[in-house]
Amino acid sequence: MPVPILSPTDFRAMDTPEEAVVELERRHAAAVLALRAALADFFETGSIPDAATRAQFRYPELRVTYAPQGATAPTRRAFAKFPTAGLYKTTITHPEAFRTYLLEQLRPLAEEFGATLEVGTSPQEIPYPYVFEQGDELAMGGSSAAELARHFPVPLLSEVGDEIADGLWEYRRATPRPLSLFDAVRVDYSLRRLVHYTGTDWRSMQPWILLTNYHRYVDQFIAWGLQQIRADGSYETLILPGGIIIDASMSDAEAKAIAASAPWHRFQMPAYHVTTANGQGVTLVNIGVGPANAKNITDHLAVLRPHCWLMVGHCGGLRESQKIGDYVLAHAYLREDRILDKAVPTGVPIPALAEVQVALQQAAVAVTGESGEALKGRLRTGTVVTYDDRNWELRWSQERRRINMSRAIAVDMESGTIATQGFRMRVPYGTLLCVSDKPLHGEIKLPGAASAFYEKSVSEHLQIGLAAIGILKQQVETLHSRKLRSFDEPPFR
Repeated sequence: MPVPILSPTDFRAMDTPEEAVVELERRHAAAVLALRAALADFFETGSIPDAATRAQFRYPELRVTYAPQGATAPTRRAFAKFPTAGLYKTTITHPEAFRTYLLEQLRPLAEEFGATLEVGTSPQEIPYPYVFEQGDELAMGGSSAAELARHFPVPLLSEVGDEIADGLWEYRRATPRPLSLFDAVRVDYSLRRLVHYTGTDWRSMQPWILLTNYHRYVDQFIAWGLQQIRADGSYETLILPGGIIIDASMSDAEAKAIAASAPWHRFQMPAYHVTTANGQGVTLVNIGVGPANAKNITDHLAVLRPHCWLMVGHCGGLRESQKIGDYVLAHAYLREDRILDKAVPTGVPIPALAEVQVALQQAAVAVTGESGEALKGRLRTGTVVTYDDRNWELRWSQERRRINMSRAIAVDMESGTIATQGFRMRVPYGTLLCVSDKPLHGEIKLPGAASAFYEKSVSEHLQIGLAAIGILKQQVETLHSRKLRSFDEPPFR
């Protein structure tokens, strides 16, 4: 079925960023409503949308033009600035959910740089699965996915990619530049993946993210969350996998019973959220073990443009002086995970971010009560090796020289991947690990010793991660490091 190309006269100039976001919301809502109505009509009567109807199923497009008339005031900010004059554009999905983010980006572009804003309708169609809410895609009136694909827009892999983030996009004369790292269809793709893997609505995801590789951190996070929503602070709800919401109106016994029965085991990487009224809460995702999971979840979390993600999990200590329960603050990564070698070659350094490193060390001081030489006895900084093989010890004779040359102090299976993804996706990152065994020194992870270690260490370790986030919240303006910017970075963070 031929689909008409919309006229450029469909675009309207916007006087303010607020007006632009309202218009984005209006157009997106109208497109979703039209697509849902056409689907309902098809399910009920078999009516096929004509070309004019299908032309309504399109994402709104945001265009920003920067035409400087003189020198622009310099800014040290790592986002909301232009690499050069020109026209920038992107498609937008769920603008109502991304309102705070959009205004954070657009206000400086308009006020400091004098950029002009336009909103219109793009040629990019909204795939029909993205307008279903979770679960109602099951009531498809007996229609098969193949049948729907003949008459409605579908997700196409050819339309989804990370070319902009990976630096593969090439500028061509007289063509618009990208305004953001991800367009609407890439964002919608990941929003649905987040629901699938984590078991919670993507709207529940908070901008401050902890990633862990052990379920015991979840128990401590739930306990902390229950305390926070009962305290006189900013936290309001605890959201569990399956969309279960706990708030202060529930009794302590009721809340604990609900938390204990949450269906986390149904989801590959269950997520837990402690929310605030201003949308500055904390999310914990239990990513499980391995770099594949680490890449998978961060691919999708990245479209939410979080302020930070931190890895708090267990590692093997590689130095004789380390003890079970000691901490490792990663300053560098020896990447043996292999999963990102094509996107970010191993010759590309992954820098430590000073703001995150300092926050983690300050948090360790605050939580442990130790500082100076006493803290140095428990917390070492250095290189972490990240493997894709959990049984790397069986290849010790082959691995020994490389580990020795790297001066590594710890080994795990996720940290290097998470840091590299943060670098790749421009999301501030950091790693604080806890030594749970010492494979090179005869202290292996046996059930009895492991249980004793878990009981003692996990709560303190999680509290350090949460305290670090508390510190970083106070310096969010400087957190988004210029180290993460490429030469031709899109204006949006």
